[in-house]
Amino acid sequence: MKTKREILIKQIALDLIYDIAGSILYAAGIYTFAGNGGFAPGGVSGLALIMNHLWGLPVGTVTLLLNIPLILISYKTVGKRLLIKSGVTMLISTIFVDLVFPLFPMYSGNRMMAALCSGVFLGAGMALFYIRGSSSGGIDFLTLTIKKKKPHMTIGVITMLIDLAVILLGVPVFGDIDSVLYGLLATFVSTVVIDKILYGIGAGTLAVIVTGKGKETAQSIAKNVDRGVTSLNAVGAYTGADRDVLLCACSKAEAYMVRAAVREADEEAFIMFTETSEVFGEGFKDVGA
Repeated sequence: MKTKREILIKQIALDLIYDIAGSILYAAGIYTFAGNGGFAPGGVSGLALIMNHLWGLPVGTVTLLLNIPLILISYKTVGKRLLIKSGVTMLISTIFVDLVFPLFPMYSGNRMMAALCSGVFLGAGMALFYIRGSSSGGIDFLTLTIKKKKPHMTIGVITMLIDLAVILLGVPVFGDIDSVLYGLLATFVSTVVIDKILYGIGAGTLAVIVTGKGKETAQSIAKNVDRGVTSLNAVGAYTGADRDVLLCACSKAEAYMVRAAVREADEEAFIMFTETSEVFGEGFKDVGA
């Protein structure tokens, strides 16, 4: 049995690992690919890139400073814990953006490739922050605030809507309409990456099986797929016959194996597969993750 101190140390270590990994990806998206791409990917970092383009100000430091008023605005809604964790994340990401990545060359190739890569790296970096209950600050605070008030909206979509205003500012700064198109592309890609990582990696499949051979079918699934099954008693509305409804959570790759195992036990079973956004519990993600 782990002590509270051991659990706390583990959590802090994991936070630090995710912060460093996320900051590397974030810095690559902002500095390496967007820095010389002639577009603003949105958010506070996009504003910082615009100011860097106009006056040569350091992107990471400006991002940090621009976060201060947003922190004050969102303090009551976001809460102290998130602000503290995000503060650490912002400091680490600032170090990578302003001190580490300037030691390496910027990407100076095709602007579309720059936008695509910027979106992928930014999205992946921000998703790692979100996973640990942190953020890169700025617009993220407003994003999470809106998410709490509008839980049906995904984080990625909220981020994209807020970012549009910043992207449009890039037109007079970078001097062409393409800056908007590439900014939108980068933002769209980051939105997809964020949602896929947050809601896609933990995705699974729920098999709903209606059968007259519940025990045999459950045993077949356990034997062939090594997945547990929950059995519910049911009655056919038309036939009035007793039936078992089996629920089996599995990965997408295991769905075919579950179907084969069901057919092996009962060829007349009725099977439905439905996608789940996340699966927690034994054999899947830790409930405390």
